[in-house]
Amino acid sequence: MTDFTIASFNVKNLIGPDQEYYKFQNYTPEEYAWKSDWMADQMLTLDADVVGFQEIFDEVPLREIIAETDRRGMEANAASLPDVSKRYHRKAIFRKLAYTPYTGAELVFAPNVNDSDMPGKRRPGLAILSRYGFAEPVEVIQDLAQPVDIPMACLGGDDDAGYYTLRRLSRPIMKARIPVGDQLITVFNCHLKSKLGEFITPQGAPYAPESVLTAYDASGRALGALRAALRRMAEAWVLRRAVLDELEQGRPVMVLGDFNDGEHAVSSEIISGETPFRNYAWMLRHDASHSGDRYSAKEDAQIRDTIDRLRLRAAEKMFLKKSLRDVVYTTAFGGVHESIDQIYMSRHFDPDWSGSIGEMQYFSVFNDHLTDGSHPEAPYNKLASDHGQIMAHMHLYGGK
Repeated sequence: MTDFTIASFNVKNLIGPDQEYYKFQNYTPEEYAWKSDWMADQMLTLDADVVGFQEIFDEVPLREIIAETDRRGMEANAASLPDVSKRYHRKAIFRKLAYTPYTGAELVFAPNVNDSDMPGKRRPGLAILSRYGFAEPVEVIQDLAQPVDIPMACLGGDDDAGYYTLRRLSRPIMKARIPVGDQLITVFNCHLKSKLGEFITPQGAPYAPESVLTAYDASGRALGALRAALRRMAEAWVLRRAVLDELEQGRPVMVLGDFNDGEHAVSSEIISGETPFRNYAWMLRHDASHSGDRYSAKEDAQIRDTIDRLRLRAAEKMFLKKSLRDVVYTTAFGGVHESIDQIYMSRHFDPDWSGSIGEMQYFSVFNDHLTDGSHPEAPYNKLASDHGQIMAHMHLYGGK
């Protein structure tokens, strides 16, 4: 039997001091010291075996923070763990208190191909840290070899209504094959397009007209939000396609990251797949020739199993089903508390499926640091992350 933990950590703009990442935004040495100190404490609290990071501009600060986490963890071990001379050193509590250093762990950083060295115009990437290493080189999906052309049709007819074309993702998607116990788990780390409007700067103009708030263009800003939503959903489909490639091969899959949408948003449902109906026998067949032409009981079972085989489960929802807790949130803005960071998993980790290889035993949310981001005077808004960290505590049934 093997127990492991897997976490998602949007760090909010990790970059070294005195570097302008967005326009007029940077960290002083003191601010960076505070942020890196906070991150090391969060990493020590998480103590996760696998961590998917988002909003990483540079690999070096992340490695330094992991090293500082190890230093603090080993210092805590030396102070709080009894040596073998103590008759009580085998107590279970000390196994729980022990920190496992990331010595020998592997870290892979995926820079954003949209990034540049131009101050104020940087773009963050992602990273995955694994105590188990990686079974093969981590795959990064961002520039699409074959553009995604999404055909549109006129409602009420088959006339061609054009295409929405996606050639490059706003941020990379990482696909890692991680050996855990005697299992090989495919882990995806993602950060989908945000809800911030996507505005087009006319050729030769210094900025997009929609960004001029003193000449507020409500229609143009709504169109910018539409572009952002289209991109986010298209990116979700690219991720879904990669997930299906793994599920079709019968491989266990976990997807984590910043979805920039809640569990019931269309983009999230694209990633997770459809939830099957309880009964398809009442539905008219796709090729029905009369009103009673319905799917058979055998076809009903086949349809439900096919959909379920390719569907991902939200760790948060699985946790709430077995818990009395009624609130989980990873962001707070404008008085709205919601979860936009998720961990999804295939039915290989669903104890209700007869072929499951393990299950989630607990789900942790680290959100005590969150303040309402709409209030600039709120503490931590710039330095700590504006996301809560989430972690799934997993148990594999067999293995080493």
